[in-house]
Amino acid sequence: MNTKTKELTLTALMAAIICVLGPLSVPLPFSPVPISLTMIGIYLAVYAVGMWRGTVAFIVYLLLGLVGLPVFSGFTGGPSKLLGPTGGYLIGFIFTALISGFFIDRWWKNRVVSAVGMILGIAVAYVFGTVWLAYVAGMTFSQALAAGVIPYVGFDLIKIVVLVIVGPELKKVLIRANLVSVREDSAFQA
Repeated sequence: MNTKTKELTLTALMAAIICVLGPLSVPLPFSPVPISLTMIGIYLAVYAVGMWRGTVAFIVYLLLGLVGLPVFSGFTGGPSKLLGPTGGYLIGFIFTALISGFFIDRWWKNRVVSAVGMILGIAVAYVFGTVWLAYVAGMTFSQALAAGVIPYVGFDLIKIVVLVIVGPELKKVLIRANLVSVREDSAFQA
């Protein structure tokens, strides 16, 4: 299989994985924002196929949801989900993929640096999501932060810990299988 075909196939596979994980969610009675596994799919994608292709995989997921496929939390889809209370988080996840992918592309063997990249990436999504939630729900920024971020920080940190353990192992398997390559200029590979 040529390199372009491999890259396209892996990117599509990562989009499919995000589509499978994205709808799996637990609604919380005190918040319009459910706990979902979308972020795990994003982190797996950037570990597996890198920043750019991982981001493309997530954008494909967003587009599939936008046209109505039930790939968003709670098996929902359509433009109303992107325009609703959680839309800002979904858009913010594009930046999560880019930022975490930047760190993971360069320092994937360094779990601490990779975790820092993931934390920075989710922090940006939190900002987008909080601002949008406040706007859509008529809340103050602090009310939106209390409803849409504070209850989720612990869960998101657990997801990050799991992914900094699983992600490098996935990357090693894909490298050994000659499905992905590694940047030659990667720094801090300890």
